[in-house]
Amino acid sequence: MNAFEYAAPTTKEQAVGLLADRWGDAEVLAGGTDLLSLMKDYLPTPKRVVNIKDIKELQGIKYSSATGLRLGALATIEELLSNAAVKKEYPALAQAAEGVSSPQIRNAGTIGGDLCQRPRCWYFRSGLGYFPKDDGGKDLIPTGQNEYHAILGNSGPAYFVHPSSLAPALIALDAKARIFGSAGWREVRVEEFFVTPNNDGDRETVLKSNEILGEIILPPAKGIRSATYEVRQKEALDWPLAAAAVALKMSGNTVQSARVVLGHVAPVPWRSQAAEQALGGKAIDENTASEAGSAAVNGARPLSKNGYKVQLARVAAKRALLQAAQGGA
Repeated sequence: MNAFEYAAPTTKEQAVGLLADRWGDAEVLAGGTDLLSLMKDYLPTPKRVVNIKDIKELQGIKYSSATGLRLGALATIEELLSNAAVKKEYPALAQAAEGVSSPQIRNAGTIGGDLCQRPRCWYFRSGLGYFPKDDGGKDLIPTGQNEYHAILGNSGPAYFVHPSSLAPALIALDAKARIFGSAGWREVRVEEFFVTPNNDGDRETVLKSNEILGEIILPPAKGIRSATYEVRQKEALDWPLAAAAVALKMSGNTVQSARVVLGHVAPVPWRSQAAEQALGGKAIDENTASEAGSAAVNGARPLSKNGYKVQLARVAAKRALLQAAQGGA
């Protein structure tokens, strides 16, 4: 990798002051499980790396039945998995974290890093950017090696899938992200944290180049049944082919409201309002879960080699719903 300046601030204010006014000049280092591999491939080539791991204010996990769950962006996946309150109150989040099967990644990778990791698209990782084209200006992905690419939200211009393991569960659980910059804190719903880039100089989140993700806040989960279901090729560390996270507010056996979010099928975690509407006022059984699963993939536009993902996403949504209805067990 290229030579770079290294900084290790101990406060969030110091960290923000060390960042740059444009993307590419400086990068944030937390667990390093994504950034370091990108830098080894010269994607990106920052002049400065700002290590935020020693900022205590951004660490830790705290739960209160009155106020909900606070996740420091620097808390690790292992901390999340080891937290009894997360397992009991937010099973969808715990199940999503369990999908990160590598002990090394669990202990080094952070919650914030999971949300901010870059696309795993092999065109992007090969240095061809978000929108690779041939010499004639034609998009390479729609008829190229696209078996792991998007089936939803891919009408253009991006075809990659967002790689976050935790984002679908956080969106289903109506979490908020708190972002710190030179003007102080700002807050956005995690659902709105992710964006589809329109240019190669864009990023996949609403973060600005001189901001850091500080913490995630989840509301109390009392009365909410949640679950995450992932479909994978193998049990060893890998990204799912499709995933679904759901959160249900029930009145007895009847759904009062639902949140259904698909993962690894679109450039952003994909919330399906059609699936949510299909569940309203109904009891969860095989038929209603199957109908909602089908609604979740309405409008899917598979590419030349990834049509199989439509069925996987449908089944993931169905099974997550059945699991959530049983209490997330």
